[in-house]
Amino acid sequence: MSTFEETTTNSIATTAKPQTQENQEATTTGTNILTVEEIHKILPHRYPFALVDRIIGYVPGEKAVGIKNVTFNEPHFQGHFPGRPIMPGVLIIEALAQVGGIIFAQMPEIQSGLFVFAAMDKVKFRRPVVPGDQLVLTTELLSIRKGRFAKMRGLAEVDGQKAAEGDLMFSLMD
Repeated sequence: MSTFEETTTNSIATTAKPQTQENQEATTTGTNILTVEEIHKILPHRYPFALVDRIIGYVPGEKAVGIKNVTFNEPHFQGHFPGRPIMPGVLIIEALAQVGGIIFAQMPEIQSGLFVFAAMDKVKFRRPVVPGDQLVLTTELLSIRKGRFAKMRGLAEVDGQKAAEGDLMFSLMD
């Protein structure tokens, strides 16, 4: 796929690294697909906080689309909520941020280091996300300042329906 149609927390951590040869090949072959193994080479997140299973679309420096397969085996469903499991909204937003991290980590002009959430704005949750759903996570880079601050627009969908959306702001930690 080479084109596309179309509150505060501190949970995202992204280390800017040069693009790997494997990822460059994925970008240049027109497939623009990153496997979970390739994602783990780019992002520092690991179980139980690695929330992106695959990147299905990527435009360097602009946009990324990822997939999160929601399963009942995830630890948060034990308590959120017994008898009626719903994915916590903060984890949906974190999954969007991790897809955004794919964009940051492969931009040569971005300083290397740890990016964290600085703020969220206009975040809305539109429908519950439950086990068995597949989240399609789209992030689009809106702006970068001084290589240390960035703003992205995120959209999470299930079966073509909006599940969550909002603006995500990031800052490079010293």
